[in-house]
Amino acid sequence: MSGIRQVSGGSGSSSTSRDGRKMKCKCGWDAILQTVKNGPNSGMKFYGTCNYFKWNSGDTVVDDLRFQLFEKETTISELELEKSMMEEKIKKLQMKKENAEEELQEMKMELGQMRIELMKTARNEKNFSMSLFFSWVFFAILVFYLK
Repeated sequence: MSGIRQVSGGSGSSSTSRDGRKMKCKCGWDAILQTVKNGPNSGMKFYGTCNYFKWNSGDTVVDDLRFQLFEKETTISELELEKSMMEEKIKKLQMKKENAEEELQEMKMELGQMRIELMKTARNEKNFSMSLFFSWVFFAILVFYLK
């Protein structure tokens, strides 16, 4: 309880804040420094009377540090979420790249097959042209001798 002085007297205890002012409720009673016993704020101090409640600001440094820690943890969580989203995006892009590479390989193989077929077709066409030419020559010679 740094900076807070407790004075016991009568049925309760009166507290003086760090700056020397007594905490008072609207009724004029001295506010009593109390401690939360259970719940999420367990162990925290507050001033309270009938219609008055105020957290003990003596721990503002701790509260500020808690808030800064909360902000940092929130930032870390946001960055971790962003990182996981980016990693997922990278995985999807890598899958897309792998699929495109596979498709490219298939197309290269298909292109090779088509070139082979084209060469065979060109050779066959040349052979057929030669056959046609020689058959006409043979026919012409045959007609010439038969006349």
